[in-house]
Amino acid sequence: MEKLPNDALKSVGEDILDGPTIFGHPKGLMTLFFTEMWERFSYYGMRALLILFMTTPVISGGLGFDDRTSGAIYGLYTMGVYLLALPGGWFADRLFGLKQSVWYGGIIITIGHFTMALPGLLELFSESSVATTELSAWDINSFFLGLVLIVIGTGLLKPNISSIVGQLYPAGSSKRDAGFSIFYMGINIGAFIAPIACSTLAVYNWHLGFGLAGLGMLIGLVQYKLTGHYLDGKGEAIAVNTPDEEKSRTSLIKYSGVAVTLAAIVVLLMFMGVISINAFEIANLAYKIIGVITLLYFGYVFLFGGLNADEKKKTLAIVIIILFSALFWSGFEQAGSTLNLFAERFTDRTFLNWEIPTGYFQSINSMFIILFAPFFGAMWVWLGRRNLEPSSPLKFTFGLLLLGLGFLVMFFAAKIAASGELAAPTWLVFTYLLHTFGELSLSPVGLSLTTKLAPEKYQGQMMGMWFISVALGNLIAGLIAGEVSGGSEDALQAMPGQYMMIVSIALGAGLLLFAISKPIRKLMGDVH
Repeated sequence: MEKLPNDALKSVGEDILDGPTIFGHPKGLMTLFFTEMWERFSYYGMRALLILFMTTPVISGGLGFDDRTSGAIYGLYTMGVYLLALPGGWFADRLFGLKQSVWYGGIIITIGHFTMALPGLLELFSESSVATTELSAWDINSFFLGLVLIVIGTGLLKPNISSIVGQLYPAGSSKRDAGFSIFYMGINIGAFIAPIACSTLAVYNWHLGFGLAGLGMLIGLVQYKLTGHYLDGKGEAIAVNTPDEEKSRTSLIKYSGVAVTLAAIVVLLMFMGVISINAFEIANLAYKIIGVITLLYFGYVFLFGGLNADEKKKTLAIVIIILFSALFWSGFEQAGSTLNLFAERFTDRTFLNWEIPTGYFQSINSMFIILFAPFFGAMWVWLGRRNLEPSSPLKFTFGLLLLGLGFLVMFFAAKIAASGELAAPTWLVFTYLLHTFGELSLSPVGLSLTTKLAPEKYQGQMMGMWFISVALGNLIAGLIAGEVSGGSEDALQAMPGQYMMIVSIALGAGLLLFAISKPIRKLMGDVH
């Protein structure tokens, strides 16, 4: 066998990174790290305030919506963030390129946050700041327009910035996983700082909190532009080289423009009151539509997708995983809705004569992820070396059981609230701890397993279905929040029973998944 020269041998299996590096990683990773950190700062900062702002009476500066409407709007918003990641990735691949999509997405997000903040800030700095009991059309429309813009911008930015991270490293690079770990740390740093910072300002004025979230995204955009040269050659738009490609691109731009224009007209008619909006009915209809679309899609793949027997088994395993995933996220994502309202209404937040802002509790999950993610990663490696690592279905089982145990803690907290007393903040802290452990057991596994099980020609679509399950879970979480918020005396007395129902569903799902874990493992075939 012919041997390679010594220099060539050194490069085999060795990472060769093009461009400047820092600590052994491309400098472009830092550009993306801080862009994502500030984007998550803007998202989680605003999310910590969202349902609280909607349910606060108008006289106190909020929108004065009832719990059911507020929960539905919250669910539609968080669902939209995940759903629009699919067309966001599509537009990036075919029109803008990844890098420009991140830039445009960040701009739209910034405009969205400032649109939400503007009416209140104008009132704050105007001469007349008299409290009112009525909302103007400007107040309501700017709020909803801001939400729509943030959803669109996040759909453009979120999926594509992660894809650029992957492009920074050569195929098979041993540093790629470490690079993503650093990148995800930026996500959690932003998510940890944002609720504290934005909630602190929101105590004085809600719109100051929204404005700070927008300022965070603006800072991210500035540093993205200033350090963008480190991304040269990464995430560029696909070049058009032939007349046919040019014709295809022109048609794509034309039809996309028509679709965007029609969507803008529909939104405008809604704001003008020509098309009536009932958020709760829309949310109820949305989850049914998503369910039907999911059913039809997988039916098509099974019947007409050209799958062999092994691929059909693996795809069936994906269907089961997606169902349990949606169930998990429908409980976990109540952090920003149901549990946020519980912290506001039924938790003793006084500390040394100071009332802790409600939004501070939204930082607990990110804090626990930063603390415990390395431990979980090391634990799986340690168990794997001893052939003791649980299978992926069992990790999913742990996630659901931990979710149920977290809500069991809230059942006892709700009993205290129903008795007329305020619950200690430790109830929420323990709930978030258990839910974080559940997230660390389930979320990374679900993403990885979907990519491994998906038939080769359906890789992207199956990842899209995973994110649809997350979107559906977010929507259901918002709907549940309107029912388990304790907004009236009757609802407060019913709250412990409602929490126990969530416990029963989560634990029951976990036990069911445990019972069928071996059949799922058989469906997975050679995927471990």
